[in-house]
Amino acid sequence: SDNLKTSSVKQAFKQALKHRKVISPLIHHSDRGIQYCSHEYQRIHEEYGVTCSMTDGYDCYQNALAERVNGILKNEYLLTKPNNLEEAAKMVKQSIDTYNQRRPHTALKYKTPDEVHRAFY
Repeated sequence: SDNLKTSSVKQAFKQALKHRKVISPLIHHSDRGIQYCSHEYQRIHEEYGVTCSMTDGYDCYQNALAERVNGILKNEYLLTKPNNLEEAAKMVKQSIDTYNQRRPHTALKYKTPDEVHRAFY
């Protein structure tokens, strides 16, 4: 989306939950942005049985793994500024697909995240 309104993050979260392929317990970590703290957004956690995890302030280092992934996307894949939201969405999708499906990770013994996830299906 082109904004971080509660309605937009709710839509994104529900989309992610809809495409989820495993049923193991889920923890969703976020900062304490007003949209994530809203009753509307928290109700989705309750409805889907998702454990909510939030920083205890505005310290991005409390979620180092997610911030590392964000850094990789920004610094390795999204190297040019998109001209519009549609182009940005396409670039992010391509970057995430590459990160998950084509980029081997040393922490995963040189497998991709998708290869590791498929081993659990």
